[in-house]
Amino acid sequence: MSRVCQICGKKTGFGQSVKRRGKAKYLGGVGRKITGIKRRRFKPNLQYIRAEVNGGCKRVRVCAGCIKAGKIKKWARVKPEAEAVA
Repeated sequence: MSRVCQICGKKTGFGQSVKRRGKAKYLGGVGRKITGIKRRRFKPNLQYIRAEVNGGCKRVRVCAGCIKAGKIKKWARVKPEAEAVA
């Protein structure tokens, strides 16, 4: 299964990890030199949650940002009245 948020479509991003050595010019050095560049991935923080979809419960894969923003309503299981202690 792909790593994609089902609400906002956020997915894995790609970038680089850059290694440098040396002393910065503003600190009195000759400048920072790049010694290596490595590809890396930025993965979204996806969570499986039970959400309310069309009045029913469905498991969806949603990023933490959408959960915090309230873009999805969590499924709330309601106890029947007969089991409730009066």
